[in-house]
Amino acid sequence: MTNQPYAQNNTFIAIAGNIGAGKSTLTQMLAEAFGWQPFLEGHSENPYLVDFYRDMSRWSFHSQIFFMGKRLEHHRMLTDYPGSVVQDRTVYEDAEIFARNLYRQGRMTDRDWDTYQNLYTAVSAFLPHPNLVIYLRASTETLLRQIAKRGRDYEKDITPDYIDGLNGLYEDWVRRWNHSPIVTIEMDGLDFQHRADDFAYVCDQIRGTVTAG
Repeated sequence: MTNQPYAQNNTFIAIAGNIGAGKSTLTQMLAEAFGWQPFLEGHSENPYLVDFYRDMSRWSFHSQIFFMGKRLEHHRMLTDYPGSVVQDRTVYEDAEIFARNLYRQGRMTDRDWDTYQNLYTAVSAFLPHPNLVIYLRASTETLLRQIAKRGRDYEKDITPDYIDGLNGLYEDWVRRWNHSPIVTIEMDGLDFQHRADDFAYVCDQIRGTVTAG
């Protein structure tokens, strides 16, 4: 008897969610529980991130291009990996949510947005879609509390309006996503990191979706 929710090999699971939703933590926990290979978001590797949070208009294009490149690198690695993988945030979120939000807020120029979109459209056509997306939905209040708790200095000036804008775009993206099943986990009041029952609930939601499919 296996504890894994998938019988087949080479399954691609993607965890989506706003800043502070718990993606990295859940990625690591699911990887350990089910024997999946984790691919974590490279925040610490982004040489533009500190500058970006200080001046989003100046550094938005640079930061988003870096994240796109890192995500594409992960896509190639997870495609080649001989087993099931779980990814912390997708390239789709970078483009459809974070870059779009910056453009909508006037923090990315028309020229930069067009360049970014043309690159994203060209490369995304060749990417394998996840077999399952796990969406961590959380209120702005919950996200800001989690962001403050982890104490990253460069995140201290993130505003409620910025998080609100991202949340709205996440909901739009989830409604439009039709490439694979989505498991939506309501994070308000949930603590899968410290409560075993909450983590078991998340795992059951994943198994239930696969069984239903």
